[in-house]
Order: sequence, then C-alpha cells, then structure tokens
Amino acid sequence: MTSRPDLLVITGPTAVGKTATAVALAKMLDTEVISADSMQVYRVLTIGTAKPTPDELGGVVYHLIDFVDPNYQYNLGDFVSQASQLVEKIQSQGRLPIVCGGTCMYLKGLLHGVFNLPSRDETIRRELSERCVREGLASLYAELQKVDPGANHIMPNDRQRILRALEVYYVTGRPISQLQQQFRRPPRYKAAVFVLNMDREKLYAKIEERVERMLSKGWLQEVKDYLAAGYSLANPAIRALGYHELISYLRGEMTYEEAVLAIKRKTRNFAKRQLTWFRAMKNAIWLDVAERSPAELAQEVFQRVTSGAECI
Repeated sequence: MTSRPDLLVITGPTAVGKTATAVALAKMLDTEVISADSMQVYRVLTIGTAKPTPDELGGVVYHLIDFVDPNYQYNLGDFVSQASQLVEKIQSQGRLPIVCGGTCMYLKGLLHGVFNLPSRDETIRRELSERCVREGLASLYAELQKVDPGANHIMPNDRQRILRALEVYYVTGRPISQLQQQFRRPPRYKAAVFVLNMDREKLYAKIEERVERMLSKGWLQEVKDYLAAGYSLANPAIRALGYHELISYLRGEMTYEEAVLAIKRKTRNFAKRQLTWFRAMKNAIWLDVAERSPAELAQEVFQRVTSGAECI
C-alpha cells in the first residue's frame, strides 16, 4: 500500500548505522526519534549499549534512552505504551515520528499491539526468580517447554523471557506464544519500514570494529564502576551484549582476549537473528548501506517517503 505513512521505522542489524541515519533524517524532517532498543533504556550502562552521545544527536530529540534504573524489568508492554503516547504527541505537532532500533519484539509490538490481559503478578515473579536461583534456569526452561511448546523463539539462556513467559502462563492460564498471535493482526499504523543492511562480511567487520571502539572508550571501566556501585548481577540491564563476558574476565574466568572474541562472536550471532526477524516483515524496504553515509541514506528515505513509500 502506497500512501503517506503515520510513522517511519529505521531498523537493521546491530552496528549497521541506524542511529546516525535516523538522526540525519530527523533533521531533514524537523522531527523527533523514538528509540526501540531494549538495552539503551537503562541508566548507568552507556558505552556497551551504544547509546548515542549528545554530540551524535546534534540537538535531535531522542526518546526512550537512559531513563530506567538497572534493576527495573522494563518490558514490551512498557515500551508499547510509552512509544504509542510519543507517536501520538509527535503527530499532534504535525510531525512524522521516526522509530529507530533493532529490538524486533518492540517493533512488532508497536506496529501490531500487545495482548491486553492482566499478566503481571509481583508474587509470582518473585517466586519464579527464587526458583531460578534454587533450581537453575535449565529447570525453568524445561518447565516452559512443557506448558508452552510454541515458545520456541525463547532461547535456553534468556532468563528474562523465560521467567516472563512462565509468569504470563501462571497469571493468565494461557501460553505467551498464543497471546502473541496479535502479530498476525493488521498493523496499528501505516508505517514505512526501512531495513538497513550490508554485505555480511562487511557487517561482521563493522561489528568487530565497534566492539574494539567501545573497549577503547572505557567499556571495561564502565563494568568495573557498575560492580563497585553494588548493582546486582541479576539486574536486567546487565543482560546487554558483552557485559557477561567482561565480568567473567574480571573474575578471572577467561582471559581478556577470550572475552573480546566471545563478545564479537555473540554480537555476530545476534545480528544473524535480527536479520531473520527482518526478513519476515512484509513490505519492508531494504536499503543497502554499502559505502553510503548516514546523510545519503537519510536522503533516500526522505525521497521515498515524500514520493509515496510502501507501507506495511
């Protein structure tokens, strides 16, 4: 469907250059950006989550970053509620909202909605967390496989999503995979979705360069400061890519070189999973980053939108 969109989405695998492109586009459109990144919401951890700096933003208003304490379990429902309000606010100003990020569930939730059954229970969540400590995550993952065989998109080491899926099941009596079928509904918005991508080998090289750059900016010291401040290792913020490996290095469980290699490998694998998600997005417009600058990519998006871009 070709028409003026309600919002723009700039997405793509990690390290492809989404933020810089979204910022350049926001300046062209005189608008604001809403982040769709599940880790950049957290305060304290900045370098390893690749939050944009004030200099990188260049005055562009960039919502939903650096505003949640590390111990808060920020979730899909929180994001969809807050992002939807921001979309409405920006639209009310006569502007076209830009959503930028690579957390696929956040994008799908915003575009298609989330189930509206009450599904949070502090007592059940606390009990599940305590059981995880006593019994181990593998035990709870096996339990999830029994009560919700359809939740095969949840990885065995993804503590947050395993506990959340079990919480939903025990609160609602229904599997989360069933409740998430809302992703098959018609979209809530007419959205022009742009997926930035590049040759896989070049993307992997960019990922490795970014890991090295973040380390040179003081990523390891950021982890040391986090631990010295007494923050818990169970906090959801510490699940961001790379922090576990750097903590393992500080504990003497692996060498620095092993930690860095592991971070790069995990980040490459994460990019693969993201690309699998993006390929399932119907009517998404794929842009080859190649050697183009963020400004050049933003210009192409601008031209496509103003001439009537395909919407989902």
